[in-house]
Amino acid sequence: MISNWTRIPPPLFKKVVIVLIDALRDDFVFGSKGEQFMPYTKQIIEKGTSYSFIAEAKPPTVTMPRIKALMTGSIPGFIDVIVNLNSPALLDDNLIWQAKTAGKRIIFYGDDTWVKLFPKHFVEYDGTTSFFVSDFTEVDDNVTRHLDRVLKREDWDLLILHYLGLDHIGHVTGPNSPLVGTKLREMDNILKKIHISLLSKEEASLPNLLVVCGDHGMSETGSHGGSSAGEVHTPLLFISSTFEKRSGPLTQPELVQQTDLASTLAVGLGLPISRNSVGNLILPVVGGRTMREQLRFVHLNGFQLSRLLQENTPAYEKDPGYEHFKIAEKSHANWIKLYLEGNNSKILLNLGKKVLKQYLEALKTLSSSLSKQVAQYDMYSMMVGIVIIMEVLLLLLLSIPKALSSRAEFEVPLSPPLFSLLFYLVCLMLCAVHVIVCTSAESLCYFCSMSWFTAVGVMMLISALMCGILSAIAKIFDNSRLPVKSPVLSSSSWSEIDVLILAGTVGHVLSLGASSFVEEEHQTWYFLINTLCLVLSQELCKNNFLPKEYDPQHSTTVKQNFGEVSEYKNIDIPAADNSKLGKTTSSAEFSRGSEKWISLASPWIILICCRLLRSLNQTGVQWAHQPDFGHWLTSSEHKSELSFLAAVSLLMIFFLVQRRCSLVSKIAMALGLLGVYSYRAAIGNVIFPWQHGSKDVSKGITEARFVYVFVLGIVFSGTKDLLKSQVISSDSGMKSTGLWEVYSGLVLLAALLFRPHNLPVLVFCLLIQTMMTKYIWRPLKFDAAQITVMHYWFGQAFFYFQGNSNGIATVDVSAGFVGLESYVEIPAIFLTAFATYAGPLLWAIHLLCYLSSEVSRNSAAVGHGCFCYALMRSLPVAVYIVLVTGLRYHLFIWSVFSPKLLYEGVHVFITAAICLFFTAMDHNHSHKVQD
Repeated sequence: MISNWTRIPPPLFKKVVIVLIDALRDDFVFGSKGEQFMPYTKQIIEKGTSYSFIAEAKPPTVTMPRIKALMTGSIPGFIDVIVNLNSPALLDDNLIWQAKTAGKRIIFYGDDTWVKLFPKHFVEYDGTTSFFVSDFTEVDDNVTRHLDRVLKREDWDLLILHYLGLDHIGHVTGPNSPLVGTKLREMDNILKKIHISLLSKEEASLPNLLVVCGDHGMSETGSHGGSSAGEVHTPLLFISSTFEKRSGPLTQPELVQQTDLASTLAVGLGLPISRNSVGNLILPVVGGRTMREQLRFVHLNGFQLSRLLQENTPAYEKDPGYEHFKIAEKSHANWIKLYLEGNNSKILLNLGKKVLKQYLEALKTLSSSLSKQVAQYDMYSMMVGIVIIMEVLLLLLLSIPKALSSRAEFEVPLSPPLFSLLFYLVCLMLCAVHVIVCTSAESLCYFCSMSWFTAVGVMMLISALMCGILSAIAKIFDNSRLPVKSPVLSSSSWSEIDVLILAGTVGHVLSLGASSFVEEEHQTWYFLINTLCLVLSQELCKNNFLPKEYDPQHSTTVKQNFGEVSEYKNIDIPAADNSKLGKTTSSAEFSRGSEKWISLASPWIILICCRLLRSLNQTGVQWAHQPDFGHWLTSSEHKSELSFLAAVSLLMIFFLVQRRCSLVSKIAMALGLLGVYSYRAAIGNVIFPWQHGSKDVSKGITEARFVYVFVLGIVFSGTKDLLKSQVISSDSGMKSTGLWEVYSGLVLLAALLFRPHNLPVLVFCLLIQTMMTKYIWRPLKFDAAQITVMHYWFGQAFFYFQGNSNGIATVDVSAGFVGLESYVEIPAIFLTAFATYAGPLLWAIHLLCYLSSEVSRNSAAVGHGCFCYALMRSLPVAVYIVLVTGLRYHLFIWSVFSPKLLYEGVHVFITAAICLFFTAMDHNHSHKVQD
């Protein structure tokens, strides 16, 4: 039997229309843009029957998690950023399910994410894809075309409209684009039409309600996903004839939580509040009801929150919010007694206000407590993942001696561990632990939900890795007991480069434990490459001006810790005339002419380039809002300057890339770069010299596909040469040409996907690679390990030079739709990932080109490069995963640490693909396989 205390009250509104405008920032309504472009909405806010609020969204500020927050009142996890690409059905208790269960007829038009989240919930719907960001008009016209017909009908209770055009404009052109004003005016006219229609159909019994909101805001670059004020603050308007007409001066809208909407709408529609909601009832919406009804509404909300607290907190009775709620409940009971006695005095009213205040304080405390505790972590699955990751890292570290030996061996001997007694004992023990954990776990566990076949496979993998590690450790101890033919090098043989590599790598890894260092990680990489340039300048001075009798450098950082140093020391450094004296005579062979001074100037020129790149894009968090050269270029007043810069950049890209391409590839590259400029001119980013006045803007699909043809042609030509060199004949020259053409094709693709103001980043990338190859690495004769680390560092720095950060908002989603007429998932994901990680990718492929082209290097150089690159990526990822697990209750876990973890995860996949390509191109490896 249901108590009167918890019985669901009747609905307050007959029809409810929710208009969700994607990426509607609060200042688009309450600021100057609202006054200019949304006059009707602004008039209702200032003088109409409405209540206006600023709703604060929690990161990640992407569409699908925000819809879940709006409809369930709960705080979604950060994994929803990934799930956002292909949303599964929402199984949690939510407003839409409650409305359907209560017999409400729901109609939906707009973003098809709703259709995926709530399948079979709508009596009528028309979904449009949210990912084709080049579409500004049709995506909204498909929603609006249904309006006139639906508003005339009476066969619905809840109408939901989700408009995407504003979000798409933000992604492509930014929040200050003239297109934003046009779109806001369009939205204002739609809201006017809906409001007038609702007023005309209103009955005396129950009023109608119009809700206007945004799912998230928009950053200053037009993107979203992070936690800046522009991204998390959205307007929330309740418009109904039942509200009191506004009078007096306009005040600043009150700040509420986005999750509060679910509770408020549930009360308004006469539905149960969602089970997992952490939201509070927005009291002004029900402020016109009697005191008894208001107290009943807030008590229902408090009862639901206290029940959720009991389910999630063992010691819930000691929670301040729960204690406040119980006190308010007792006061409420006293108020009810006075009310039933017929006491209508002022004392009853004052007591009612006091009880209401107690309830609101309890709701606020309960909601705050639940928001911190409701995140349930699957610790067992997390620990299994951490164990596997740390085992792989430890195996990589223990494999350093053989991997950097003259044969570049990295083969894990699995046969002995798999047939050892230890392997079976460990496997049996892990299976027993798995059974105990899964049978005693109270909450849902991902690893426990796997099939037994899969779970046992994971246990066997952990056991095999553990046995492999123990076997590797045993071999190292055995080798240490053997007499060493040549003594281990002393610490004095460490060069400045080696010390910098070790200190920089360790320092970067340690910095990942601080939220400020994660937010401003670009500063770490800028500092490291600047320091590297200074050390390289010192090495060049020593190489050119000091006596050459003794040269103490060229020892890799990690090699000194192992006894096999004599076997692989400097095995991949080019030799001169195959003589043992090559190392001491190579410096003397270096030309003393103009190249000497260019070489000495190279580190300083690179420093200047890096400083210019820092001014192009402000990134991070603290200074991201500061104006930069990129913002100046992208403003509509400076389109001519941007066009000139883009044209010059494309010309320089051609001259820097074409030098090692075949004639056919040179022609294809020239035509492709011309197509890049034509594409940017077609979509209105740049102009041709002969172009006067405004030109019709298109999506540039034909021009982009024209470029894709040449990208595929150049990559295909390079792949053909690579296959010839690998299968038909071992021609290193053909292999080098093939690799460079593949690299050139990727450069052309990056030029197409980069925004025009970012083309100088690509130019400086190619320029620095050319200078370091010719004037630094070859004269100084660094080994493959050192050169790999330098490539990795510069790749990381260029990731941030592009304007990227560790926040989701800096991902340029529009790059995934260049040349596409509609949303196609796999190409869109590939293009977006490539555009985001173009810097690290191009430096990694250049590393392979460089190591393969140096014919005088040992054949193991490519293997060394592959191993060092994998190690440099694995070390920070493994440590960061452990740190994030330990910091899972940190204040900034969702806004800082989780986005970084997502970036690291994607980067690991890209690194795995790069290492596979390295392995395929490694002649040394292929010969061993054949043998």
